[in-house]
Amino acid sequence: MATEIVMPKLGMVMTEGTIAKWNRTQGEDIAQGEVVLEIETEKLNYELEATTSGKLHPVVPEGAVIPVNGLLGYLLAEGEAPPEVTQNTSTANEAEVPTEAAENKPVSGKAVVRGEAIPSTPGARKLAAKLGIDLSDVTPTGPRGRVVEADVRAHSETGTGKTAPETDVKTPGKIDVSGMPSPDKVTKMSGMRQGIAAHMLSSLQTTAQLTFTLDIPVTELQSQRKKWSKSNKTAVTNTHVYTKICAEIISELPIFNSMLIDNQIYEYEKVDIGIAVALPEGLIVPVIKDVMSLSLADLAQITSAANKKALAGKLSPDEVSGGTFTISVLGVVEGFTPILNRGQSAILGVGGTKQKAVVENGKIVIKDVCTFNLTVDHQLVDGAVAAEFMKRLSANIENPNSIFK
Repeated sequence: MATEIVMPKLGMVMTEGTIAKWNRTQGEDIAQGEVVLEIETEKLNYELEATTSGKLHPVVPEGAVIPVNGLLGYLLAEGEAPPEVTQNTSTANEAEVPTEAAENKPVSGKAVVRGEAIPSTPGARKLAAKLGIDLSDVTPTGPRGRVVEADVRAHSETGTGKTAPETDVKTPGKIDVSGMPSPDKVTKMSGMRQGIAAHMLSSLQTTAQLTFTLDIPVTELQSQRKKWSKSNKTAVTNTHVYTKICAEIISELPIFNSMLIDNQIYEYEKVDIGIAVALPEGLIVPVIKDVMSLSLADLAQITSAANKKALAGKLSPDEVSGGTFTISVLGVVEGFTPILNRGQSAILGVGGTKQKAVVENGKIVIKDVCTFNLTVDHQLVDGAVAAEFMKRLSANIENPNSIFK
């Protein structure tokens, strides 16, 4: 009996993935546990292993964007014919399935899937249900082929799913390149880059983001950190210390450990903090679970190991999901406006450290000063609460004795 290869769900918020590469071609023998293909999501690259042995029969091309549980291919027994597939969905491009025989290719421009999920926004799904419209009948115009609310409304008004006839008015969001010189190079965005772009745009469109900035002297913290690292023979960075301090503040100000979902506030007891890691192709955020239960040494060890796995592309889905607060460190610039991870109530951006003149006890002294930038969702976090967070952050950083006990 044919064994289906389907798009796995690699995280709580994942709805689709991109077929980055088929490692084997049509008709090749695949052993159980062998990597069949590589999948890209907005958070990670994932190598999908065969759950059984068989001959490979792909049904979607590289570059296809497939919903979770969508059909990718089959593993067939010797001499077995693949099942007939009747339901299709649009792919990211016109790429062909890796195959050695033309007759085994799927229909050009279509990726065959089980068809249960149509890429769409929550607003589009609600409106379609209200109007009794089948989303598969609607022409998508949203980012990455998603059906948006305007598509459903247009379908309801015209019965075609198409927008009104073109006029001289420019399409919102579409860049007019008329008059521009021909580009020297055009490169398609990777699946991860597209995911990041969609994630950031969605975050800005669905939250009321407000950023608070504060310069905090870190001279004492750096001095104690170096002494502690030497005496404990453990490499601890400023980021490790900031993470520990933030966890303690968040445990006292629980609104920073919450999410706004469908007009309900979800609060959590454990403090799971994501620490952003820059990759050549984008950004990934390993999540350090239950930071309050970790000693400073354990936190440093776990964070360093997660960073190495992130750079090597070896993070598991569980290691990049579940965070309720994020820290992003940019050591070159000072002030910047970090964008919230979708669903989270806050993100702390840490800028570079520079020597600055500081007034202390009526005297001007030179200290190492770091700029901290806290972006919050103003729907959840009031300005006074954000200011209290920054006040406690400053107090703990300038007097870090409790951290280095």
